[in-house]
Amino acid sequence: MVIPMSEVHTAVDKDTFPASQFEDAEQQYVTATLGMWSFLITEIMFIGAVFAAFFVYRFRWHEAFVHGAEELKWMLGTINTVVLLTSSYTMVLAVHAARHGAQKALVRWLVLTFILGCAFVAIKGTEYHIEYKEHLVPGLNYTEISHTGEVRPVQMKLFMGFYFAMTAVHALHMLVGLAVLGALIVFAKRGSFTAAYNNPIDMFGLYWHFVDLVWVFLFPTLYLLRH
Repeated sequence: MVIPMSEVHTAVDKDTFPASQFEDAEQQYVTATLGMWSFLITEIMFIGAVFAAFFVYRFRWHEAFVHGAEELKWMLGTINTVVLLTSSYTMVLAVHAARHGAQKALVRWLVLTFILGCAFVAIKGTEYHIEYKEHLVPGLNYTEISHTGEVRPVQMKLFMGFYFAMTAVHALHMLVGLAVLGALIVFAKRGSFTAAYNNPIDMFGLYWHFVDLVWVFLFPTLYLLRH
């Protein structure tokens, strides 16, 4: 049974929780949630603008963008989608464990989430390496002739520019998430989170699900455009 925020008392040192600037634990939780959602909304506005620009050019040069999508490794993208959605599930279990004060389970699910996140980044890095070898990286290693000898549409370079910009921003968010997740694992092992106090786990869960959701939109937008 989850302990209501209004009943938080002895499980946490009262000198540190709630913090001195808050009236009670519930106010601290609400403030943290508001702060996280405010941050996520700014991220949505930024990413939404990039998506909007992408679709403007997609409708302008549809055939070239379809050709670009056909160059992407959709199988690796599919595997990464499964990996990331699984990590979202393990993160849900970590939040559940934190709210119930199950420390060992919390550490276990956080570590699994970390491993899955690392797997995603490794697969994405592999994909980038393949695309580099196939001369698909604008400004770094791009040619108008594909590795099969086919002439690429001029606007396909624009598609690849969008692809690398959008996926690289997502990968950066993943790396930041992994760094924070690593710190949370250390704190969880020290017993810093209890059923009474688990705000950082809750807030990070929101961030992680947001990053996963962005990929859920990126995958069909970029990889499935061929259809």
